[in-house]
Amino acid sequence: MLDSSFKELLFRNFDSVQAAADWFHVRPITVQRWLDGTSHINPMAEKLLIIKSIGYLPNDLRWSGFRVNEEKAILITPEGRQFSPKELDSFAIHKDEHRQLVERYGRIEAPKIYTAKENPPPFRGGRRPKAAIWIPTKYK
Repeated sequence: MLDSSFKELLFRNFDSVQAAADWFHVRPITVQRWLDGTSHINPMAEKLLIIKSIGYLPNDLRWSGFRVNEEKAILITPEGRQFSPKELDSFAIHKDEHRQLVERYGRIEAPKIYTAKENPPPFRGGRRPKAAIWIPTKYK
């Protein structure tokens, strides 16, 4: 990846060098060195940045246009439909119900589109624990 491409992707996905450093688990000076060309960009950092920029989905034509919203924890389709993990979990049941209703009553011409259901965070009481500090194995 070119340095200019890395810079563009980095600032498209992060608000600051500090936010990028926290995400990559490095110090801000390391990210700054990558950006100004003082040191080579870590190949794993490039791969992680590409994965983050495409929304954690495979780089495949079948997934083109799909995105993942980290803050809301939802999957967004190319048409803009949003699905929470709980909705995706119950999708098979809804699909079977839909098939039976279509067989019995026929199709609806213009179905109403609903937004994704609220997805509560996995921790109770609003206390989300901080990520564990990453320590390289050579310093353990």
